[in-house]
Amino acid sequence: MKDILLKVENLHASIGDKEILKGINLEVRRGEVHAIMGPNGSGKSTLSSVLAGNPAFTVTEGSATFHGLNLLDLAPENRSHEGLFLSFQYPIEIPGVSMVNFMRAAVNAKRKYFNEPAMSATDFLKMMRQKRAVVELDNKLASRSVNEGFSGGEKKRNEIFQMAVLEPQLSILDETDSGLDIDALRIVSSGVNKLKTEENATIVITHYQRLLDYIKPDFVHVLYKGRIVKTGGPELALELEEKGYDWIKEEIDNKF
Repeated sequence: MKDILLKVENLHASIGDKEILKGINLEVRRGEVHAIMGPNGSGKSTLSSVLAGNPAFTVTEGSATFHGLNLLDLAPENRSHEGLFLSFQYPIEIPGVSMVNFMRAAVNAKRKYFNEPAMSATDFLKMMRQKRAVVELDNKLASRSVNEGFSGGEKKRNEIFQMAVLEPQLSILDETDSGLDIDALRIVSSGVNKLKTEENATIVITHYQRLLDYIKPDFVHVLYKGRIVKTGGPELALELEEKGYDWIKEEIDNKF
């Protein structure tokens, strides 16, 4: 059996006085793709933020272990260095900071964390050329400031490019399909699929089946009112596409 990469047990988290996550349990093994679906306000983006270390949220109970480390004890930047990557639903722009300098700084910060020498400019540019091809990223986009003036699709493609460069062990894609047209969705999904190996894993957070037509999940989880209330295979996503979330809500609300 494959190693457990991420293990979340009874995870509770709040923002201010409002509890959002109310006991999340989740295991992700190497080589797996997990999809997390659910209605608005169910806690999907909160879960990704908590795992990434967003300080706006407070963990009040439970644990999260990442390849044997206590994830919740790690600073956000060290979670990244250890191999956790979060693709944002709404990527921010960083005017005045070129993609080349931004990504080289990120790569060399990770290398410093592991006491490795910095990558030379020549070697880094060679790697960038190789990684750009994964997501069909134009050289002009890669040379501009981070996300500045990018379309929604270009921003999402740029994030998968960053994922390719950083080579994370666990990638969390928070509604990567949001705002993408069919061509952009195909290119972004293709990039994600090319980066999949038996040693890494992906968590895809989405509302829609359409993304899962391209990125095939091994498991689908339904998150509702801060808990994972149902888990199944890819067929569960198809059922949700057909029926919506009302049947899940009714089933769970009657149970509790």
